[in-house]
Amino acid sequence: MINTWQLSNGAKIVVEDIPYLRSAAIGVYIKVGSRYEESSMAGASHFIEHMLFKGTEKRTAKEIAENFESMGGQLNAYTAKEHTCVYARTLDEDIYAAIDIIFDMLFHAKFSARDYETEREVIVEEIGMYEDSPDELIHDVFAQHFWQGHALGLPILGTLNSLKNMRQEELVDFYHTHYVPANMVIAVAGNVDHHRIYEVIQGITDTNDPAPNNFVQVPERVLPFVSMLPKEIEQVQICMGVPGISFHDENRYTQSVMNSIMGGGMSSRLYQCLREEQGLAYSVFSNAASYSDTGVISINIGTGTGKVERFFDALYEQLNELMNKGVTTEEVNRTKKLMKSSILMGLEGVMNRMSRLGKGVLMYNQVTSPEETIEKINAVTEQQVNLYAADYLQAGKVSMAAIGDKKILPAVEQAFTKWWGHR
Repeated sequence: MINTWQLSNGAKIVVEDIPYLRSAAIGVYIKVGSRYEESSMAGASHFIEHMLFKGTEKRTAKEIAENFESMGGQLNAYTAKEHTCVYARTLDEDIYAAIDIIFDMLFHAKFSARDYETEREVIVEEIGMYEDSPDELIHDVFAQHFWQGHALGLPILGTLNSLKNMRQEELVDFYHTHYVPANMVIAVAGNVDHHRIYEVIQGITDTNDPAPNNFVQVPERVLPFVSMLPKEIEQVQICMGVPGISFHDENRYTQSVMNSIMGGGMSSRLYQCLREEQGLAYSVFSNAASYSDTGVISINIGTGTGKVERFFDALYEQLNELMNKGVTTEEVNRTKKLMKSSILMGLEGVMNRMSRLGKGVLMYNQVTSPEETIEKINAVTEQQVNLYAADYLQAGKVSMAAIGDKKILPAVEQAFTKWWGHR
């Protein structure tokens, strides 16, 4: 049973009672992420996520960790482009203790000067680690150009420059502005009493702080680009992409089917051709990322410096075949089955159930049942996938970012331009 409430202060609560479990999960989804930051405050949302774990007026950082470990629970958080989530999983009997700790962290984070400076150095090291992982860094390099001049292009971690110049009082002001009940969705799933959950959370969030002005600028139309970042690495990391759609677009189900067939898994065309048949890469995959008003379809690969031209030739052949010849009925049916099984098997995990509730209310202001989602997936036709691929994968729309040794990058650009040159 799923119950939802919206409190007078704007907070939204969604609870699913699952009486046959012995565990429960809570996630607090805050509508703040890198998209809501000015360039001078890039990384603020992620910085705050770190500071939440550094202690409150009631609990030290060590006590927070020990409290969760003593109950055998798990506590974590993440920052995305359009939201931040703090979440936990415990035995059902400990969920109320977990709720008390989480909201203490969310509303009463200490932000001491010493912790601020320490954690800033931790994030600087995190950025350094990211810079040393070109297969991760390529996504930020691509995004910065794909959404150039827009907050969606800002790295979630921030930059060394923004962290260096960000003042503690600025970060605290950002925290107090966005970490208010009116900006939160609280999702709970597991063996719980939804009435008691509601009463407890209502009591904790009983404040009337105004909702922040979360107006964001819609990104302008993406102009195709080529961006090269010289770096002394053994492989070449490549990210290619085209504009996609928002998560409100009903074509998202068609896009998901197309993406899965193209490069979403081990049976996908790109994986089978580029890795299994031709050995041009160890990792190759495509991804369809959707946000509230835009999206991107990307292809990511790491390949050897001596395989660049063969990779681009093989990739063009695969994408051209997908656009011009389309997909098969067998591919569409297999993908639908895969997506259906992922949804239904995900329901066996309390964390997945909680996440489905929280994201559903955060993104759509409602929880779509698994049956309704599967029905929409099953309604996708072979013809719809073919039309979508032909429209969105056109050569004139493709952009590329690459990271590699400066000696090989000219050959990378030449091989890309051969098939996707911007005229």
